[in-house]
Amino acid sequence: MRERLARFMAGRHGNDQLNGFLLIVEMVLLLAAVLFNGSIGKFLYPLAVVLLAYVYFRMLSRNIPRRQEENGKFMRLRFKVSAAFKVRRERWVQRKDYKFFTCPSCHTTLRVPRGQGKIKIVCRKCGNSFLGKS
Repeated sequence: MRERLARFMAGRHGNDQLNGFLLIVEMVLLLAAVLFNGSIGKFLYPLAVVLLAYVYFRMLSRNIPRRQEENGKFMRLRFKVSAAFKVRRERWVQRKDYKFFTCPSCHTTLRVPRGQGKIKIVCRKCGNSFLGKS
């Protein structure tokens, strides 16, 4: 049985990070469809079934370069989102020691130590200077 499955899956894409994410979304949709039995549930259940069919389509597909391209786009988007959250978290942790300013000309975020009073801030990227209270 294991050999038959291995032969069947030979040359197919299989599972990847995008499929894992889509399966989690599909499970959440199914749970929401069960919890909200009314008109919302009637809309969510078919959506979850279509999503599950798409997951199986991707898993059994023989067009491996196309599936890898889709997964690559997903991974790049996931990295952008996680990087944005990481920046927000770092700024939150540093909020007591530093004040953050945005350069008016190039919109670069600048970090200045707190408690310095009114100071002249020089952007390292474009060289623009402006006043700010730390």
